[in-house]
Amino acid sequence: MADDIPNKLLLRNKALQQYIYETSGYPKEHKLLKELREATVEKYKVMSVMTLPVDEAQLLSMLVKMMNAKKTMEIGVFTGYSLLTTALALPEDGKILAIDPDKEAYEFGLPYIKKAGIEHKINFIPSDAYPVLNDLVNSGEQGTFDFIFVDALKNDYLKFHELTIKLVKIGGTIAYDNTLWYGSVAQPEDEVEDEFIRLFRNAVVEFNNFIAADPRIESSIVSIGDGVTLCRRLY
Repeated sequence: MADDIPNKLLLRNKALQQYIYETSGYPKEHKLLKELREATVEKYKVMSVMTLPVDEAQLLSMLVKMMNAKKTMEIGVFTGYSLLTTALALPEDGKILAIDPDKEAYEFGLPYIKKAGIEHKINFIPSDAYPVLNDLVNSGEQGTFDFIFVDALKNDYLKFHELTIKLVKIGGTIAYDNTLWYGSVAQPEDEVEDEFIRLFRNAVVEFNNFIAADPRIESSIVSIGDGVTLCRRLY
């Protein structure tokens, strides 16, 4: 990943973005989330762009609480900022199945999870997600998850969707992160100059078009962070 990856946040007015963070985001951010966010930036530098923005994390927390979720899944964990966010929002007996092949990044964030006292809510599987999802579908877990959060390789979103839609319960929600992809989805492909952004731009466009036409869900693209698509399973 290049050192000059552009800012992924859609809100280009930096002063307004900072206003949102300082008025609503940072004052309500859990102390351990703040510590993990800052430690991730220090260690991973430009790679820390994969961390969920604080205002989007607040939205995620509110969603989990409003739907009274107890059984959730996270595909793509990195150092665990969104994972810790969800775990803090779940009730004491809530559970999260967290899947990511990068065990090292997860273990970097694990001390903050332990310090928060919510490690018992998390089942981390160091693996690519597709075989795990397949196993869940084939082992009687269909329709048992209240909420699924996906923040993984954008090229995999379509194939993940065919499995997550089976695993989430009717009326449950799947959230797909980065679905506006640096704003590139609104640009012609040949006008996208950054190589990294162009690499996944078409996959995100294809995914968005599919979701818009999928009769099994109702969906909304929320223009927060880098765009997050909320999908509610209808049947």
